Amino acid sequence: MCQAKVLGPIIAALLCGAQPSDAGAQTSASPSQPAKQAGEVVGQSGSKSGQRVGGDPTTKRQAVPRLSTPPPPQSTAEAEQAARANQWTVGLAAGLPEGLFLRFGAEIARNLNDAEPLRVLPMVTPGATGNVKDLLYLRGVDVAITHSDVLEHFKKQEPIPNLEKRIAYISELYISEVHLLVRPEIKSIKDLEGKKVSFHTRGAGPTVTGPILFERLGVKIEPVFVNNAIALEQMKTGEIAGLLHTVGKPVELFAKFKNEAGFKFLPIPFEPFDDFYVPSTLTAEDYPAYLKPGEKVDIIGVPAVLAVYNWPREHERFRRVSRFIDAYMERFNGFRQQPYHPKWKDINLAGAVPGWSRYWYVDEKLKVATPSAAQAATITTSPRTADGGDDKLYKEFLTWKKTQGK
Repeated sequence: MCQAKVLGPIIAALLCGAQPSDAGAQTSASPSQPAKQAGEVVGQSGSKSGQRVGGDPTTKRQAVPRLSTPPPPQSTAEAEQAARANQWTVGLAAGLPEGLFLRFGAEIARNLNDAEPLRVLPMVTPGATGNVKDLLYLRGVDVAITHSDVLEHFKKQEPIPNLEKRIAYISELYISEVHLLVRPEIKSIKDLEGKKVSFHTRGAGPTVTGPILFERLGVKIEPVFVNNAIALEQMKTGEIAGLLHTVGKPVELFAKFKNEAGFKFLPIPFEPFDDFYVPSTLTAEDYPAYLKPGEKVDIIGVPAVLAVYNWPREHERFRRVSRFIDAYMERFNGFRQQPYHPKWKDINLAGAVPGWSRYWYVDEKLKVATPSAAQAATITTSPRTADGGDDKLYKEFLTWKKTQGK
C-alpha cells in the first residue's frame, strides 16, 4: 500500500498513481466533445491514461480532481459585499462592437454606474432579435436595446406568444436610418427583383427590417448574410446588387468609403411603413461621396428602443429594474453632454415608440411628475420632430423628484 494515502486520496492519486476511483476524480465533457467513459483518464495535454510521460515507461498521466464549488467568502463583511454587488447589478443586452447598440449600452453604463449602488453591465450580443430573446430567456439580462420593428419580426418569422404584452419600452433611443446602397445600374427598388441583397450578419437589425421592407413593397430579392465590409467588396465585383444597413447616420463604413464605383442610396417611401418607422433623409453633409451638395434622399428610419420585461410591482426583479429606471431618468441630462454620442441630444425622453407600449412604471413616473406628462405619453413622435417638450418635461420631473426627498 502506498504510504502517501494517509495524506488523503487526492495526494495519493498524484504521488502513488492511484486510479480515478481511488481519488474520487471525475472528468467533464466540453461542448464539442462527448463525456469520457468511466475509467478513461485525461491528462493536461488531453491524452488518455496509459500514455507515457517524458519518456519514462513506468509513469502515466493521471486526472487531477476538480473542486466542485468555489471557496466561500472569508468573512461576513466579504459575503455582504458580494450580496450588495449582485443585488443591484443590471445586465444590459447591447450589440456588436461595430454598431451603435453597444456604444449606447456602454454610455448608459458610464453615466449610471456612479449612481450607487447601481452597476450596469453592457453585453456584446448579435443584435436586435437576439436581444429580445435574451430579455425573455437569458438569466441576468434585465434591459435590452433593440429596434421597434422586432415586434413584426416575431409575429411573422419567429412567433412568440403575447410578446407585445411581455416586453415594453423605457424610452426611445436614436433613429437608425435604413440605408439601401446599390450598384450604379440599379435605378429603383423594383430593379432589385431577383437579385442578391445583403442583410448584414444574421441576427443584426437589417435581418429584421429587410424582409419587412421588400415584402411590403412587393419585391422578391435573394437575401444574403455577410458582414457589410465584405458586402461592399462583393458589390464592386457584381456578386451582389446591394446591401441594407440600419444604423444611425453617418455610418463610418460608408462615410470613409471612396465610392469610386459610383454606388448610390435609393429612396424608400414612408407610407407603407408608418406603423414602426419614421421618415428621415440622407444628405450630402452625411455622405459627400454619394450625394452632391443640396441633394437629399428621402428614406425611413427605425427607432432604437430601450426595452424591459414587463415585470409587475410585486416581483423581485422589479426592484432592480426600477432602480435602473430611476437613475436613467434622473441622469438623462448627462447624456446630452460631452463625451456622449451627439444623438442623445435628439432623444425625446417622453416620446412614444410606434407599435410599442411604454413600461407602466415609466408612464407612472411621468404622469406623477407633471400633468403635461400624461399628454406627452400618448403622442407618437420621432426625436427629429420633437418640439422640445421633452426638455420641459424632464426638468419638471427633476423638480418633482426633489419634493419626494430622494
